[in-house]
Amino acid sequence: MAIVESSELIEQLKAIVGPGGYREGEDIDSKNYKDLMGARSVHPPLLMRPETTEQVSQILKACHSVKQPIAPQGGMTGLVSGAAPLDGEIVLSFERMKEVVEVDKFTSTMTVQAGVELQTIQEKAEESNLLFPLDLGARGSCTIGGNLATNAGGNRVIRYGMTRDLVVGVEAVLADGTIIDGLHKLRKNNTGYDLKQLFIGSEGTLGLITQAVIKLAPKPNSQAVALCGLKSFSEVADFLVLAQSSLGSNLSAFEVLWNNTYKLIDEYVPHVDSPLSQSFGFYVLIETMGSNAEQDLDLFLNTLNEASESGLVEEVVVADSDTKIRNIWAVRDGAAEVIGAGYMHAYDVSLNIDDMGYFGDEVEKRIRAKWEQTTIGLFGHIGDGNVHIIVNIGPETRDLHLEIDEIVYRLIQELNGSISAEHGIGIMKKQFLEYSKSDPEIQLMKTLKQTMDPHGILSPGRIF
Repeated sequence: MAIVESSELIEQLKAIVGPGGYREGEDIDSKNYKDLMGARSVHPPLLMRPETTEQVSQILKACHSVKQPIAPQGGMTGLVSGAAPLDGEIVLSFERMKEVVEVDKFTSTMTVQAGVELQTIQEKAEESNLLFPLDLGARGSCTIGGNLATNAGGNRVIRYGMTRDLVVGVEAVLADGTIIDGLHKLRKNNTGYDLKQLFIGSEGTLGLITQAVIKLAPKPNSQAVALCGLKSFSEVADFLVLAQSSLGSNLSAFEVLWNNTYKLIDEYVPHVDSPLSQSFGFYVLIETMGSNAEQDLDLFLNTLNEASESGLVEEVVVADSDTKIRNIWAVRDGAAEVIGAGYMHAYDVSLNIDDMGYFGDEVEKRIRAKWEQTTIGLFGHIGDGNVHIIVNIGPETRDLHLEIDEIVYRLIQELNGSISAEHGIGIMKKQFLEYSKSDPEIQLMKTLKQTMDPHGILSPGRIF
């Protein structure tokens, strides 16, 4: 793509957003161009900070006319290098589009601009005694626009689904500036193609989501959380089946830490207090949410008791206060913090649950065969088939990540899994897309891209 050379375009873009709506030169903060994964750090020529959908439309129309590439940004918390600009790209950040437009308790929806942080949405829902169930470790920084663009998953997919399952309608702007207004609150709207799904999960390559109507759920009246120690993954899988059968729709989270990750959390995340010893092969955080506190707790404890008596669970710590609930969740969240403690490369894959035990053993075996002293940890949202891996082979980890990628993704291909469960493809996974998508699928995706963005100005070089 062409590098910005037109001063006329620059001045046109500045005029669209006004003096407070752009940054250039040294005024552009590194958070708008330094990639979270350390993959690149390209200082953009211009940072656009629109406040309205109309401004986004005018920006894209101007850039489309001269084929100027755009890098859209949310909270910059992604792990596949999708949002940081490439050389010559103008950044379009949604950091000033932070309005919660409406909370409608009658339709259980919230209308929000793309730049609203996930935690703000959660708190606004709670004020109305409602719940927005999407929850990620980056909740304080990630934005709903980024969540939608990547179809984020998180901790409670097992009960509430992925982000695309939590959306009623979206407003989006196409590459040529056309505004697609789908901001309705209708749960049943079977009028042809579901256009919002073109934009959700497309990583900003087909259009830019500017507003969304998201689904809220009744706020649960009960929450029960426990951390369990188990010997083997086969017991983890059987425990999941028991939990799903016994707890039904109350089961809201089933998170698993391999022993290697549990030890890394204890070593590198000092503010986390791990309540169980390091002697277990696996650690399960199980959570239920329901509408009757007394009955729900009895059901939860009976399920744990059954799991213990049948030999599935070796030891259990049940949280008996809100503080202890937060402390147990902090153990799970600590897995993500290990990445920032120096374990520099992270993976996000999906596969059948009955393959996960083999996968955990085999991926470590194959990596250690090449780099014997590797530090490796596995954890994830096992209830929905999602495993995360953190790998450090030493100071050269970042430089050699493609070799590690090949080992991990080749094994995923062998097991008919997905190379991306919830973080998208971005830059870092695009050369491995064929490991999870067939040639006809990829060609159809490219056809959609060419049709909706013929000049290729939206997030160019991502996914493909």
